[in-house]
Amino acid sequence: MPNAALSKPMTLSAELQAVVGAGPMPRSEVTKKIWEYIKKNDLQNPKNKRNILADDKLKALFGGKAEVTMFEMTKLVSPHMS
Repeated sequence: MPNAALSKPMTLSAELQAVVGAGPMPRSEVTKKIWEYIKKNDLQNPKNKRNILADDKLKALFGGKAEVTMFEMTKLVSPHMS
């Protein structure tokens, strides 16, 4: 059975919608779309693929940080969903 919390549509902040598109959408979809955005814009650190190099849109999500780990990303994006 899928995790209900992951599949429940969430309301997204304006900053998050700038990256993933208009909500509401489930957390799982948000994560997938953030990764699509990161890959499309070549924002993975070439020396360490687990790190994300933030452009302006991602910096708005990541509290101004220029580089975050995958694990940090999940934590930083959470407050943008309700």
